[in-house]
Order: sequence, then C-alpha cells, then structure tokens
Amino acid sequence: MQFSFKNFLPHLLVLVGFVVISLAYFSPVLQGKQIKQSDIMHYIGMAQQQKDFKAATGEETYWTNSAFGGMPTYQLGARYPHNYVKKLDSVLRFLPRPADYLFIYFLGFYILLLVLKVDFKLAALGALAFGFSTYLIIILGVGHNSKAHAIAYMPLVLAGIVLTFRQKYIFGFLLTAIALALEIGANHFQMTYYLMLLVLVLGVCYLIDAYKKQMLPHFFKSVGMMVVALVLAIGLNATNILATQEYVKESTRGKSELTINPDGSPKEANSGLSREYITQYSYGKMETFNLYVPRLYGGGNREDVGKDSEIYKFFRNLGATPAQARQESENAPTYWGDQPIVEAPAYVGAVVIFLFVFALFLVRGRLKWWLVGGTILSLLLSYGKNLGFLTDFFIDYVPLYNKFRAVSSIQVILELCIPVLAIFGLARLFNDFDKDERKLKALKISVAIAGGLALLFLVFKGSFDFAGSNDGYYRQLYGDYGEGYIDALRDDRRGFFTQDILRTLILVLLSAGTIFMFLKKKLSETLVVIIFAGLILFDLVGVDRRYVNTENFISAVKVNKPYQANAADKEIMQDKGHFRVLDVSSEGQSLPARAAYFHNSLSGYHAAKLKRFDELFDFHIARNNMNVLNMLNTKYIIAEEEGQIFPFVNEDANGNAWFISELEKIQTANEEIKALDSLQTAIKAVTTVSNLSSQRFVVDSLAHITLTKHQPNYLEYKSTNKNNGFAIFSEMYYGSGWQATIDGNEVPIQRVNYALRGLEVPAGEHKIIFKFEPQVVQTGSMISLGSSIVFGLLLVGGFWFGLRQRKD
Repeated sequence: MQFSFKNFLPHLLVLVGFVVISLAYFSPVLQGKQIKQSDIMHYIGMAQQQKDFKAATGEETYWTNSAFGGMPTYQLGARYPHNYVKKLDSVLRFLPRPADYLFIYFLGFYILLLVLKVDFKLAALGALAFGFSTYLIIILGVGHNSKAHAIAYMPLVLAGIVLTFRQKYIFGFLLTAIALALEIGANHFQMTYYLMLLVLVLGVCYLIDAYKKQMLPHFFKSVGMMVVALVLAIGLNATNILATQEYVKESTRGKSELTINPDGSPKEANSGLSREYITQYSYGKMETFNLYVPRLYGGGNREDVGKDSEIYKFFRNLGATPAQARQESENAPTYWGDQPIVEAPAYVGAVVIFLFVFALFLVRGRLKWWLVGGTILSLLLSYGKNLGFLTDFFIDYVPLYNKFRAVSSIQVILELCIPVLAIFGLARLFNDFDKDERKLKALKISVAIAGGLALLFLVFKGSFDFAGSNDGYYRQLYGDYGEGYIDALRDDRRGFFTQDILRTLILVLLSAGTIFMFLKKKLSETLVVIIFAGLILFDLVGVDRRYVNTENFISAVKVNKPYQANAADKEIMQDKGHFRVLDVSSEGQSLPARAAYFHNSLSGYHAAKLKRFDELFDFHIARNNMNVLNMLNTKYIIAEEEGQIFPFVNEDANGNAWFISELEKIQTANEEIKALDSLQTAIKAVTTVSNLSSQRFVVDSLAHITLTKHQPNYLEYKSTNKNNGFAIFSEMYYGSGWQATIDGNEVPIQRVNYALRGLEVPAGEHKIIFKFEPQVVQTGSMISLGSSIVFGLLLVGGFWFGLRQRKD
C-alpha cells in the first residue's frame, strides 16, 4: 500500500496544483463574488418561472410560459429523475463557478496525456496549455457554460477510447462509458458532434495502423466495446436525449413547412438551419494566424487601446476631456476580420504552436496523423462560407451538420489536438530514441518556420489595409469626424499588429533557446519543463487576462438577480391575471430575456425556440400585426416615449380562450400563415390539420370560456355554450406532452392559426384541463434507471476482475 501511495502522490500534488491555479485565476470567487456572464444573465431570465415553480411546489415543470409564448424547458436546465450522471458531474465540479470548469479542463487533459503514456510533469504542462487556451477562457467570460462543460470532458472521452485501443479493455470500456455519459450530460450537442468528427479521424488512423500490423480483429473488438459504451452512455442520459430529439423537430433546428420568407420570396429548402445562419460566423482564412499571434486582426470587438493610443489622442485633439477620451479608448472596435462579432481571438499560444511545429518533425505514427488530421479538418471547416465547397458538402451530405451554427467554434478540436502534439514534441525531445542531430535539425526547421512567419508579417505589414467590415458604420456614427476616427483606429490596429508579432517572435526565440540549451546539456529535463510552464503561463494567461479578469466579477446578489423591475413591470405585476407581455422598449431590445424574468413574455433569448413561434414572430409580431398579438392574449406592451418606459394596455386582446364563429380549412402552411395578415382572430380561425374541415358555429353572447386555474404545466377552464362550438386557446401548440380533457375525458388538441391550440367543445357546461405530462420524460427516466443499474454492476465487476487479474 505504501508503494502505491508513493506512485499516486505526484498525481495528487498535480491535482492540488490544478485546484490552486483554478482558484488563483478566478480569485474573486474566494470572496463570494460571481462572474458576470451575459448568456447566463439571459438564462436566468428565461428560467425564472420554472425556478419559482420548483420553489413553490417542489416539483419540476417541463413547460414554461415565460418566453416566446411558451416552450418546453428541456434546454432550460430541466432536471430529470434518475439522472445520476448529473450527480457525478456535481462531485467533479466541486469548485465555485467558473473555477470548476477550468479545473475540469485541466483534469481531463491530464488524464488523456497519462493514458498516452506521457510523464506526469509533461502531462501537467499540457493541461495548463489546454486549459488556458484563450477561447476556452473567453467562453467562460461570456457564459457559454454548457459549451465549456462539453469541451472539458472531450479529453476524458479520448482517454477512454485510446485505453480501449491499447487492449485495456475493461478499464477502457468503463472510462469510455462514464466519460461519454458526462460529455452527453453536458448538454451541448454541437460540441459533442465535433468530438465525434475527431473520433472518426482517430478511428481511421487506428484502422490503417491495425491493417498494417495485421491486428484487425483487435481493432473491431475495441470498436465493438466502444459501441456498447456509447449505448450505455446514451442510456444514462436517455431522458435528455429523447426529450431533445423530440423537441428539435419542433424547434428552429427542425424542418419548416413554409416555402416562403416574410417578404414573399422563395425560402431555401432545408431540414435544419439556413445556410446563411450556419455560416454567419465563418473564420477568415488569414485569421488562422490569430492562433499564433493574438491580435493579428485586432483582437476583439472592444479593446482597450490605452492612453498612448491614436484614438485617445484623436479625441483629446477634438477637445474631449481626459475621461471622455479614455472612455472611447477603452472600447475601441479594433477587430478587422471576417466575422461579425468576436469577443477575443481564438489564441492557442505562440509557445504551444512552436512546440506543435517542432513535434511535426519528431513525432511519428498514428498519434501524429490523427492529431494533425483533426487539426486540419477543424481548421478547414471553421472557414465556413470562406471555403464554400467543403462547407456546402458537409451541410448537404453529412448527417446533422446542418443543425448547428457558428462553424468557427469547431476550432475547439484543433485547440485540443495542438497541445497534445506539442507535449509529445517535448516528450520526444527528452527520450533517447532520436539522436540529438535529428532533434537539432527539427529545432532549426521549426525556428525557420515559426520565426520566419512572424518576420514575414513584419516585413509585409504595409500590404494590409487594417480596414474592418464595420468601419462604415463608425465613419457614419462620428459624422464629420468619422474619417479621422477611422484613420486613428487603423493606426491602433497597426500598432497591435506590430506589438503582438514581436511578442510572438520573442516567445518563439525563448522557446527555441530553451530546447537548444537542453540539447547542449546546459539544462535538465525538469528545468526545461519549469521554463516552459513559465513561458506558457506568461503567454496564455497574459492574453486571457485582457478579456477575462477580476473586473468581470460582481456581487453574487447582482448575478443571481440580474434584473430590476421598472415602473412598467411593477404596474403590470399588479394584474394577477394570465396574459402575455411584449416588450418593445430599448431596454427590452438590449436585454431580450428581461421581460421573461417578470412576465409571460413574447420575447426571450434562446438558440432553439419553437419554429412556429419564430416564424409567427418574423411574419407578424415583428410587423406589429395586432390581430396576431390579440390572439396571443398580449394584454400589455411595454413601450417607450421620450425616454419614459410605460405599459400600454391592449384592450382588444382576445383573452385566454374564446369561441369562434368560423373555422376555415386551407391547404398549405404558406396560406395559413399569410391568412393571419388580416384574419379577425376573435371570430375566425384557419387550419391545415387534415382531420378538420371548414365549419361555421353559432356563438351567442352568453357563450364563454373562463380560465380558473393556471400553472406553467397546468391550465383549467370552465366552458359555457348552449351550442356545439370550437374554442381557440391563446397557448402555443406543441404536439408532444400536452394532454387535454373535457370533464375527465381525453380529447385531441388541434393546431389552428398556425401556432395555437384548438378544441371541439360540446354544448353545455364543461371543465377543460390542459396538462403537460410528457411521456418522453417517464420513458427516458426508466431507461436511465436501468442503465444506471447495469453500469453499476459492470463497474463493480470490472474492478473486481481487474484486481483479480493483478493479484494473479
């Protein structure tokens, strides 16, 4: 036991070091502060209703009325029964957020390198290089927590796969299963999809290697075990996967029935997102070098250029006060690349890139080729519309690729691959398999490539115009001074360009010098690792701090309660009825989830809202079609006049439910949504549902429906009508999960007016109830429970068998 503890002690010290470094970088968490994340601010607004419901009832609601007229909470942090993967994840993420994500970055990558048989010191160095990669820190700053979550578990999945391929079948299978379960449980399927692409590249490399070595039976046995591990991981996350699969068909990620745009022009036919939307954030080809030089293209959309900048001098010369000039220089739009918005460059690090290039000339075999292959694939796909033929091929022919947007984010794959190969370059430097002459030759070539590239940029600096795609906007914004402002801005961009190239060049020379001194026996391995740890931390943390630092942290109260009710909100909240609110004020436009925090809102912030509502918004709500607003029971519109925000009361709102005089059957979705242009929704409805036909109904003055009880997942009405009738409910139609009963007897819910619910109601007085009890949650929970039991038995059996083998 003592010997085993000695073996484990270095790893324990490394893990303690990871904890210390994670807390040190995000040190304000030790004072009880929390990081201000824009996306999390939106999420809190969207999820407040379900949170309040859980606090009041102790139950989970899988439907919210707070945003976009109503939607499932499957992608809003819904909690499911028997989801034990979440409990394990909570144990691993024991540090305060966002230090917990940084720790998991380190941990997963460290385990991957250990599985790849890298010395623990180099594995720890690689973990630092991966964890502090600028993009991974930036997404924590803006609140892309689920993305960070999924990226953090990627190395752990790869570790399990590699372990299985190395014929460590039992522990490889177990690690693959639990790592995949954690990866899927992170609930960012785009990142998981990108990981799958990298795994395919890895699999091809191992297949070729197995064929050459005549080890195909072992390869297919490993693949078989990994398939079983995948099935088990899916089972452990069954509820979330099944619910998401069900929802995605009805969301903006699913296929639309419309073939026209709001302006009447033909709509691009697709089964997912539009090509334009997918490729909106396409990485510029020359921006590739941002991975190596952080502000080659100006950095982010808002950079602090300092008091010595041309921007500062420009405003001072115009007569601005020092404070005014400083305010402008703190928020200079220095980015001049191809993407519409960039928070910060996706900087991998000059030191890491140099070691990657060095490794290309030392590392051989399948490891090198799957890492290089993954790097090249992710880089090419990140170009999006700038490499149209490849992107179009993937959108048209690769399954599920058209479900995801922001193609530039696939660079997370190269951000994982590059530091792995870089660390292997150092590992090869330290071993005795290669002669020093070969290592020295690799060093010279690497310096020539990396250093020469930096020098080329300096020499040809004059060939760049430093003009950004948004410069026209700023030229117009500053009026008569616009041209002078742009000239000053370009000078500052040119300054960033020069400064960071020189910075990169110096780091390359220091890195090369360290390796050279080692080859000349002037430095020990340990000292080399320490020096590179210092260089990598100086390099990456120095850039990270430009964008995410202590200034991003505020009091926990402000984070957890990010919105304050204004006068309009307070007045609306006096009304205890059930209705919807449309916020068209400037505050509502800049904070789209703000209204959802207080009201049942028609706005919100989410990447996958219901498609029919999204289309209803584009065709009608955005154009202020009051008939459509009335049918959605929009009782209040928060408006603004001369800077004053006030609630406009819409007296014509149709209410929660009403009987109509006529139901018109039309043929196509195009006709249905266009009919709403002039439809008198209080008396007439349209539908394309096949089991309905055009009908007229007698509606007298005494016929009415009253909402008597309402919760997010439960609505109860009292209906009175002496004639058979058809009722419209101002609730979003969703085909899976909602059940309707009339006096306890289940009846079918019909879709009318493109997006609402309708019911045929017999004459007389009746109690009508809508309940949201999705079968998918019940089914998924049972599968998760069964999978958890199976995995638990396999885990115990695997460890027992492994220990017995070791004893034998």
